[in-house]
Amino acid sequence: MEPFKSLDSVKLNFNHIKIWYTSGMGFFTDAYDLFIIGAILDIFNAYHLPGFTLTPLYEGLLASSAIFTAIIGQLVFGVLGDLIGRKTVYGVEASLLTAGAALSAFAPNILWLIIFRSIMGIGIGGDYPISATIMSEYANVKDRGKLVALVFANQGIGSLVAVAVGAISAFTLPPDLAWRVMAFVGAIPAATVIYLRRKVPETPRYSALKGDTNNVEKSVEFVAKETPKTEVRRVRIQRKSVSEFFSKYWLLLLGTAGTWFILDIAFYGTGIYSGPIVSSVLGKPASVGQEIVYAGIPFMVGFFGYFTAVALMDKLGRKPIQTLGFVMMAVLYGVVALLAVAKGAKLEGFLIPSTQAFALYALSYFFIDFGPNTTTFVIPSEVYPTSYRTTGHGISAAAGKTGAAITTFYFPTLLSSLGIKGILEMLAVISVVGAVLTLIAVKEPKLKSLEEVSQDSVVLEQSQETK
Repeated sequence: MEPFKSLDSVKLNFNHIKIWYTSGMGFFTDAYDLFIIGAILDIFNAYHLPGFTLTPLYEGLLASSAIFTAIIGQLVFGVLGDLIGRKTVYGVEASLLTAGAALSAFAPNILWLIIFRSIMGIGIGGDYPISATIMSEYANVKDRGKLVALVFANQGIGSLVAVAVGAISAFTLPPDLAWRVMAFVGAIPAATVIYLRRKVPETPRYSALKGDTNNVEKSVEFVAKETPKTEVRRVRIQRKSVSEFFSKYWLLLLGTAGTWFILDIAFYGTGIYSGPIVSSVLGKPASVGQEIVYAGIPFMVGFFGYFTAVALMDKLGRKPIQTLGFVMMAVLYGVVALLAVAKGAKLEGFLIPSTQAFALYALSYFFIDFGPNTTTFVIPSEVYPTSYRTTGHGISAAAGKTGAAITTFYFPTLLSSLGIKGILEMLAVISVVGAVLTLIAVKEPKLKSLEEVSQDSVVLEQSQETK
């Protein structure tokens, strides 16, 4: 039996779950940060704390600095993961993430806060290609979509914790302490897995790419302990050239990067500025704490989307889920915009009760997280060859964060010029584009081995026992 077949057919076990936890805590912090920076901005805008007065420039930089540097992290760690190994860099990105989040809590002024959040962003970015690929290359075929989606579903948990920490801090602590507590809590989950990440064996696929037979055996046994050593053959994966990668996978790269770019325009634009959007629908809240709770309601709805995706990823397939998610986003954004009554850039009300309009808007978060927010993370970890798997994922993720950075930086300007109605109309149109691009350029990896779906060239040699 070839070693990858042993890996692909093994039943879901504790070591799969251990890798899930080890891989997933970075995404807890990613989602935690997405919500909590909006809460921190709410505090800065409401209380004008000394050293943290917001100008439009500082607000845009504070909201987007971690996103801009995440692009660097995704590209650099993506390339390094293929050049020197997944394990070699695993834990470095979690250390950067932890340090940046912890230091943010002690920032003396807004400029230092932007710098520390930029360090955190590099760690968040680096976590995307490495954690996704490690989980994918260790997973069995039957549960691979579920396991990679579970890594990403830690975002849902991070969102809920962020809502709770943000609201409790705002209601119970002085403003200057409240935002620092909010910032520091994000460092804790990532800190718990730094040691575990350094202990995860190199993945069997990457070991085979390097011709490291001993580590192929070691890593296969890590999750498939019942596989006899006599069944492990000397296996080698042929490395593809850069030109071969881009000439053969360019359309797929356009599909995974383009759909992620489109998704993050909607996800981060409405996510970080959820407070102002929700307040414009439900009315001005009585306090900053109440505004944070309002802003968190769509994230609570989205939480169920993550785990619906986990349950259905290996049943429905990635491509149908992503297409459905984009279509429903377009429908919901379009309906809410159609029902909105605007005067210039100002939102004056809805043709239906505001609570119903808000329910429709919040439902968009379910389809974002059930659909493309999860699938754009899962698919690139499966469809690219071993020699460029973290690179392909890193490029795709960086495209997504580029969309996030653009929309986050310009969202305050768009909010004042287009208004909520105009923004929702824009998001409806680009969601349609996302659905079309999914159908044209994205490959379905459901229930296929990584070698089959990525068209990797695997060379099997004589077993060690018979050589």
